[in-house]
Amino acid sequence: MLLESQASGSGEVAVSQIVQALELSQPTVSKHLKVLRDAGLVSVREEGQHRYYHLDSSPLEEVDEWLLPFLGTVDEPDVADAAAVGAASSVGFGATGLSDSQKEFAASVGKVAAGAAARAAALASRVKR
Repeated sequence: MLLESQASGSGEVAVSQIVQALELSQPTVSKHLKVLRDAGLVSVREEGQHRYYHLDSSPLEEVDEWLLPFLGTVDEPDVADAAAVGAASSVGFGATGLSDSQKEFAASVGKVAAGAAARAAALASRVKR
């Protein structure tokens, strides 16, 4: 939801909107948002009793910049693609009423993460030699 909000231009999502869309309890959503906030991945704006969250992608950009040299040296797309398909299919998207766009986003993230993991494993095996 936060990524979609950022892409649409509004950039902020109220906790109550997230609760309603994900059909989770407010304490559960708040707990997850706190983890993201502590990791520096989201920022919050307080307005009275309401909290509005938006993404802060700068920590991920730093990770991306750090990984770029490593990912550029490993060229094993078959391993990465196989790992990505396995990761995406093992997540179990049928649960908890996610929208199609949320499922697509989760699948994309899973594929990227699995691909990076496969490349990192290939790089680690090369370093050991």
